[in-house]
Amino acid sequence: MTPVGVGLLAQQGLGGLAAALAVLTPDRARSRVGGVACAAVALAGAVTGGLALSGARGGLVMPTALAGVDLTLRPDRLGGLFILVVSVIGLLVSVYGLGYAVGPAASRTAWGALAVFLLGMQQVPAAADAVSFLLGWETMALASTVLLLAEQARRSRVRSAALWYAVMTQLSFVLLLAGFAVLAAVGGGTGFARLASVDPGSPAAAVAFVLLVLGFACKAGVVPLHVWLPRAHPEAPSHVSAAMSGAMVNMGVYGALLVGVRLLPGGPGWWGAVLLVLGGGSALYGILQASVTTDLKRLLAYSTSENVGLMFLALGAALALRASGRTGAADAALVGCVLLVVSHAAFKTTLFLGAGSVLHGTGERDLDRLGGLGARMPWTAAAFGVACLGAASLPVTSGFVAEWTLLQALIHGGSPGDRLLAVLIPVAVAVVALTAGLALLTFVKAYGVGFLARPRSPQAAQAHEASPAMRLALVAGAAAVVLLGVLPGPVAVVLARAVGASSVHPVGLAGVDLTGVGALLDPVALSVLAAAVGVPVLVAAAVSARRHPRRRTALTWGCGGARVSPRMQYTATSYAEPLVRVFDDALQPVRDVEVTHATESRYLVERVRFRQRVGDVVEARAYRPVLAMAHWVGERAPGLQNGSIHRYLGYSFAALLAVLLVAVL
Repeated sequence: MTPVGVGLLAQQGLGGLAAALAVLTPDRARSRVGGVACAAVALAGAVTGGLALSGARGGLVMPTALAGVDLTLRPDRLGGLFILVVSVIGLLVSVYGLGYAVGPAASRTAWGALAVFLLGMQQVPAAADAVSFLLGWETMALASTVLLLAEQARRSRVRSAALWYAVMTQLSFVLLLAGFAVLAAVGGGTGFARLASVDPGSPAAAVAFVLLVLGFACKAGVVPLHVWLPRAHPEAPSHVSAAMSGAMVNMGVYGALLVGVRLLPGGPGWWGAVLLVLGGGSALYGILQASVTTDLKRLLAYSTSENVGLMFLALGAALALRASGRTGAADAALVGCVLLVVSHAAFKTTLFLGAGSVLHGTGERDLDRLGGLGARMPWTAAAFGVACLGAASLPVTSGFVAEWTLLQALIHGGSPGDRLLAVLIPVAVAVVALTAGLALLTFVKAYGVGFLARPRSPQAAQAHEASPAMRLALVAGAAAVVLLGVLPGPVAVVLARAVGASSVHPVGLAGVDLTGVGALLDPVALSVLAAAVGVPVLVAAAVSARRHPRRRTALTWGCGGARVSPRMQYTATSYAEPLVRVFDDALQPVRDVEVTHATESRYLVERVRFRQRVGDVVEARAYRPVLAMAHWVGERAPGLQNGSIHRYLGYSFAALLAVLLVAVL
């Protein structure tokens, strides 16, 4: 057996062992044993993924009770990349859970489900046939649903979120099952090699593409199939939220890459246009909702829709550019897509773990009630701040490298001779630029309001730092954000091999050269430039401080400066108010002003209360009417069964006519 096969077998064995230990270990030691066991599963996956990413061959075939149906795991470079990403996140989550998981999150069910969840996510990119893929997909879905329900006894909203998530994830499974069935019927088998033999220009391939993309977009949280995401992420335990956002949604992106790069390469240009429009809309809507949200975990959930939208946009641009013959730009866009995947995994995992530390230390996740956490939670503040820089795509972080690569592909990919690209590419550039600006505002709000300023509640004023295990995971995640931004060259070359892009080369120790579009990024030069600008300012400030010692002065007329109160500072709501007004038509906020007059006179006002709620427009306009219609039909459906034999015979006759009509057509 090859090393890859041994690694896959070790993952299966360690996953089963971790689930068994979660059930058998006593309560006092369960979090320690469960965390270590899940970390072992993640380590085995990281080794296996690294081997596959480096080009090592091998696999594992597991027989089933069904005759002629075996589960085949044989990851290629692309699958190895996603196994590695999932496993590294699983390792961070497992270490974090050692200190975070208490109460329901530390139950036998929760730790056992976490082990199965990690194993399912590792199996999806390792699968070599549709049956193994769908089994891993459903394992991942069911285990994550169980994890989401961990705290359902404490909060009623958890059950509602789990119901939305279960429905949407099963919709995803049905769409994928239908898409793979169409390809298998034409290709004559369920193996990926047989599915890849289908002509991309055939009608069957077009139908399968649409079904599979919708199924993967549903799991990835792409708008308008995102409605489960801002519900599930805030209600799940924070280390589970980190795994779901940093790893699980990336499985949807892996599926889209699997279809566009491996199973149906060379498809028509409209495939790319569909992905580009879908991704661009998700990116804009997601970051706009995040910019006006005050719930920290809900903000990060909507930000995930933005990040995944950019990944779909990059993949769509790559497919459209390749269909028009712009190979160099297509390679750059494809590398930008996987760089976005890796970058998002690093900073979003760190952000959710940081939000978990805030919730653990304060019991609050409403930014309007936080503040001043930087002084009380310095480790969390530092790691969360670095991750915010990555999410805002600022140099030198992983987010900057990923979006720079995507922008280079778009800017150099325009073609006046191709009308479709001539329209889509400029719009895509504008979308990326606008999302970058809104992301900067969003994470300035998240960090500035939450960690700086003054505490706005007793819980924030009495916050305490995270445990050592939680801090270790946070620091490791923040280090990954910086490392991927400082050394993008070697990382980009490895990722380019994974997606079959040949126009990417390293420059020096850390730089990356996109030869297909003539663009060069040197983070060392950026760092030197930043130091050249920043160091003199810091030196001048230090010299000035020494020459002019600090003095304590008392103001004669203090005015507002002498009595600094949290009420005098921006809250998350007030910070986002200009954006709400600018995008009023898109967000459609609900405002309520309540004026209480003094009893002596209707002209004297005793109190004014202003309330504003920004809901999800897509959910209100698209999903609520459908749910209302389903409820209406459900209330009237019992009337169809009134006990009349004549009515039942009529139903049978109508069904027979329908079958005959279908047979004739």
